[in-house]
Amino acid sequence: MSRAFTKEGDQEAIPMVPLRAYLPEGVPNYVTKEGLAALNEELKGLEAELAKAGDNYIMSNFIEAKMKLLISRINSAVEIDLSKANKETVSFGAWVRYNGRVVRIVGVDEADVNKGLISFTSPLAKSLTGKKAGEIVELKGPKGTERITVEEVSFEPMELTEIVSETHAPSSLRGASATKQSTVDKYGLLRSFLPRNDEQHNDMDMPVPADESHQFVPEVDPMEFLPIVNERGNIAGRALYMELHNGNKILHPVVHLHVVNGKGETTRRYWWHVAFGDTPEKTLKRKMQEILGLSGVKPLLKRQYIREAKTEKELVYIFTVVSKEDLPPSPEGKDYLELFAKD
Repeated sequence: MSRAFTKEGDQEAIPMVPLRAYLPEGVPNYVTKEGLAALNEELKGLEAELAKAGDNYIMSNFIEAKMKLLISRINSAVEIDLSKANKETVSFGAWVRYNGRVVRIVGVDEADVNKGLISFTSPLAKSLTGKKAGEIVELKGPKGTERITVEEVSFEPMELTEIVSETHAPSSLRGASATKQSTVDKYGLLRSFLPRNDEQHNDMDMPVPADESHQFVPEVDPMEFLPIVNERGNIAGRALYMELHNGNKILHPVVHLHVVNGKGETTRRYWWHVAFGDTPEKTLKRKMQEILGLSGVKPLLKRQYIREAKTEKELVYIFTVVSKEDLPPSPEGKDYLELFAKD
């Protein structure tokens, strides 16, 4: 992570600036025409934000630090002329249909697995590059080998396959259509699902007992943007879930909800990350309605504190709510209960 500079004597937390998408050292920064245009539009947006920041030097420094990283990417961009590409062979910028899915190979800043856009540096893209329709590739990953059949190569737009970036079993795909959505692991392999306890998320991804399929399961979306905050909860930026849970110890907010009965005894414990653009209260009320089916009840803020673990650092907002409803059981395993140890 990069730090924005602040004036001497500043008492605010120094904003943390998320790095740009990873580009291996020595690898050219290839971009599509659309990708370069998007980078320039992003720069215009930051310039507008900088103008609005005015005398707020903390926010100004934060925005300027982001602009510096972005300008470096724009200056190093190498736009690929797709008109010169071999139309029968997979290469940068191509749309590729394989195993019934469609992806496009793009630059690192353009990549968005949720939309079927994969980075040219990913193992999947490297395996597809140079192949023609009808060829078969075997791609090895941590969960086994995937047999890939290249069905079509095109340099004209094709409908991309929507992808759900989840590490849960199919039951947690939130009702998504299996014909339109798949999952993707951190290696760029598209799968029907990724088994639990992936090494990057095994501290949060709790297994669901076979006899409690309706049990509450913490939400994990590696590609979701979450807010970065200072110790007072003020927004200082945003970063991907996976950037906030890989040991960088960047502070981000979560809500803990304790459901208590009429005797004041805790019967359920739930937690959610605060969504980017939300207040803790707004995220909590929405999740109570969507996940628990609770409405018309007012959660009470008990207190807040900073929780630090091996892979993360969270600003925890503790709420309580009194309810007699039959709510989804919350996990009672040691790892899960440790999340609430200081509540």
